Amino acid sequence: MTTPDVTVTVIVYNDAARLPRAVASLRAQTHANIEIVISDDHSTDDTPAVARELAAQDHRIRYVRLPENSGGCSAPRNRAIEIARAPYLMFLDSDDELPPRAVESLLAAHRERDVDFTMGAVRRVRVDNGRRSTWMPHLVAERRTLEGIEAEPRLLFEHLSTSKMYARSFLDRHHLRFPEGIHYEDQLFSAQAYCLAEAFTIIPDPVYVWYIEPFAAAASASISNQRHKISNVRDRVHVQHLIDDFLVSSGHAALREDKDYKFLKHDFRMYAGDLPYRDEEWLRSFAEIMNPYLDTLAPGAYARLPRPERVVLQLLRDGRPADARLAARGLGHGVAPRQVTADDSGVPYWGDSIPDSEQARRELDLSDLELDTRPFPSAQFRHEITELAPGPSASLTLAVRTYDPGLRLPVGPQRAGLLLAPGGRRMTVPFRLDPVRPGVFEGTVHLDLASAPLPLQGFEGVRHPMVRLQQQGLSHSGLLLAPLDFPARTARIEYHSGATPHEVTIEPEGRNPGRLQLRWRPVGVTARVIRPVVRRIARPRVRRAAKLVSSLLR
Repeated sequence: MTTPDVTVTVIVYNDAARLPRAVASLRAQTHANIEIVISDDHSTDDTPAVARELAAQDHRIRYVRLPENSGGCSAPRNRAIEIARAPYLMFLDSDDELPPRAVESLLAAHRERDVDFTMGAVRRVRVDNGRRSTWMPHLVAERRTLEGIEAEPRLLFEHLSTSKMYARSFLDRHHLRFPEGIHYEDQLFSAQAYCLAEAFTIIPDPVYVWYIEPFAAAASASISNQRHKISNVRDRVHVQHLIDDFLVSSGHAALREDKDYKFLKHDFRMYAGDLPYRDEEWLRSFAEIMNPYLDTLAPGAYARLPRPERVVLQLLRDGRPADARLAARGLGHGVAPRQVTADDSGVPYWGDSIPDSEQARRELDLSDLELDTRPFPSAQFRHEITELAPGPSASLTLAVRTYDPGLRLPVGPQRAGLLLAPGGRRMTVPFRLDPVRPGVFEGTVHLDLASAPLPLQGFEGVRHPMVRLQQQGLSHSGLLLAPLDFPARTARIEYHSGATPHEVTIEPEGRNPGRLQLRWRPVGVTARVIRPVVRRIARPRVRRAAKLVSSLLR
């Protein structure tokens, strides 16, 4: 047999449904001289039969099955490395794909210059809504060859092993294999590859399609989406210790601050957004695992974070998990704290007291948020629903409390509006916020969703109401945070005497930041007749014909 140029390994476990799609993306590669190894981690579904059928269809496909399940990605990848016949290796997960030119593009970069590995852009596709984005786009924006990771430490953020093509000689020379028996093996393997490589090339071309299922059922969620498990926290911290030890032993200890920043900004940040949804027992266990490791991180890594993230970290390290959960609510969305306390020199600190330690005062100092001076449209407020009472049909009454820690709003009642725009048509419900004490206002708003203006074809989608405030001709729109545990409620709305009926579900958002969520779904005549007709009319060819007829009539 002709020696293949590249071996691409597809690792699979109980994924018979998606395996054919992954393999099809390899068979469609523009560079055809490849070897495809399906490495099965002892699946118990129809995967073996599907894999054997695929191998029978194409002589380039080989199927190997591990004698027992390893519980991770490392063992099936390592088994494939053992039998791979090509001088270059790539890895693909069974639920993802390679773009048609992935192998060709990465191999060309290898042949252009003798490097240890090449890497390219990763396209992320949200399974729930089809939205596409590029993973870490700033790191792969231009073609370049780097002689060592020190030239660009930010690449530690791009820790995927699947976005790269490795020279087999490089892996063998350093005995580099995936660590078995642990999760987050990609992070350790990639850190080792970055540090051991004398040179590697980055290309901006897409080389991997990563399908994201952020709301998959807990039983089938990927390891990264199992953050609700304390064992997941323990695994992630464990692999960080392994990376730290490797940096020292390999002579790359100078990268520690960059690596620590990556951990805080990426790994810890994912847990931080989940904190409002965790119970007290989980928070205590989380702090017991996380805090000892946080104490080992470089101070410079903390200093590079945005202030709201530093606040959450410090509250957790101070043994205040309930406050950390409160501070994490709306993280990344410009949501203000409920309260600040100033010392004698006017320095504002998060919460209702001045911190005791020098470290806490440094981390909880909110001066750089400019709560009292920033332009009004970007000012920070906190709007919370304190009560939610369902009414007839699809109506509800909301008790809203607004926190203004920067004292930006004048004394006295404030005119406010609840903004909602289903189907692109704005609806504003005015209400009044009355002062309770300095920096705190409360009001009540009645929202009747049956009065929401919808297009003729109806609307299918999700919307989150916002609160609008105005001051001296300037307006500010902010998130409306909902209680996290109220029961979802679905009501049917007969718009326009039943011509366009919908079902509307009122529910908490269920993820950071936890807004009030309204979900519309057309039913009845809307779903069966009106929407299909409008879709046909809205096709580009029909629209062009309509424009042509309109111009002729004029």
